[in-house]
Amino acid sequence: MDSLKLPDCMRLLPAETMGVMKRLEWYARRRMQGTLTGRHSSPDKGFSVEFAEHRQYVPGDDPKDLDWRVMAKSDHNVIRQYIEETNLRATLAVDVSGSMKYVGDHAATVGDQPLSKLDYAKHLAAALAYLFVKQGDAAGLVTFDKEVRSFIRAGSRPSQVRRILEDLHAIEAGADTDVGSVLHGVAERIPKRGLVILISDLFDDPAKIIEALHHFDFRQHELVIFHLMAEEELTFPFKNFQRFRDLEGIEAMLRIDPQAVRAAYLEKIREFVKRIDSACGKLRADYVPVNTKNPLRDTLLRYFGGRK
Repeated sequence: MDSLKLPDCMRLLPAETMGVMKRLEWYARRRMQGTLTGRHSSPDKGFSVEFAEHRQYVPGDDPKDLDWRVMAKSDHNVIRQYIEETNLRATLAVDVSGSMKYVGDHAATVGDQPLSKLDYAKHLAAALAYLFVKQGDAAGLVTFDKEVRSFIRAGSRPSQVRRILEDLHAIEAGADTDVGSVLHGVAERIPKRGLVILISDLFDDPAKIIEALHHFDFRQHELVIFHLMAEEELTFPFKNFQRFRDLEGIEAMLRIDPQAVRAAYLEKIREFVKRIDSACGKLRADYVPVNTKNPLRDTLLRYFGGRK
């Protein structure tokens, strides 16, 4: 019976999650560049179903593509071009820095195990990778803290899901992070326009993060940002004197009176979230705030419901 046990990495994709993802579909909002015929509009012109534009006939073009109706009204020989459909290439960028180790008292659970932000990110990335490959698209993975920890190029074979799950299962939280600088490098390593999904608590300089998001936009990628935060980080419910430890090891442990700093802390959090949300709006990127107390199933259904 032991030989029939599922690999540990498959725990990131339990039957409940697979059941949810089987009912969902992802359609790109921007034109994609893929490698196979698929369901998403491509920037390349071909001869499929959706009309794109006319262009001047040149020797070598197939005469059957001439638009005789337009030619009858002009002195120009023109052909009709159509938008090709292509598969989507999705890259999942997962933050594995030290701050992602945090486990809130109200964290969602898998089985009886409460999920840290990193655990939640792993399950979310696993679900999305499964979705893309299931529908014939390509999925890749980047994990990072202050540098890229692993990079799996997008692929569409069924074995790609297993490969991504194994990498996610093996990765452990690192130390400090440098989201902005790392994402600039990631933007340069993705060869074609596609979909980039960032899963992170975004605990870094917001100006640097926004600059990196502009880099992805410049390269014409569609962007989705899942901003993971724990309930305690959002509401700061602490009352008595507390010791706060920096999970990224930059600052020494601090003993603080929460009531003395709560108002200022919450204002900073509101400003930070508003700034990232506003930047995503200007970039036409999806900003998805995620409280890790909410079950992953609810997060997925809410996002996909809103995306439709």
